[in-house]
Amino acid sequence: MGSILLVVHLMVCIFLVACILMQRSTGGALDGLGGGSGASSFLSVRGTGNLLTRTTAVLATLLFVTSIALALYYRGQAKPQVSLVEKAAQQSQAAEEAPVVPTAE
Repeated sequence: MGSILLVVHLMVCIFLVACILMQRSTGGALDGLGGGSGASSFLSVRGTGNLLTRTTAVLATLLFVTSIALALYYRGQAKPQVSLVEKAAQQSQAAEEAPVVPTAE
């Protein structure tokens, strides 16, 4: 479940970035990919702007929802961190406490 939700979250992020880059800005960005303002285009300039604005709003909402869902899903699953010094001390104590088995030669 968590990996599926994570993949959906990453796809929403990628589509949101692409949608934002396609919008018209003062710098131009990638707004030419959606078609020109000619009569034969699929959408007019205003229609393309409205579509991109709505798509951005929907993707932003999905981003927030998947972020909250991931936070709730992975809540409490973090393992306590053990430092390397503590880990080495535990291993040395375990090695000292282990009984020595005599070997037959």
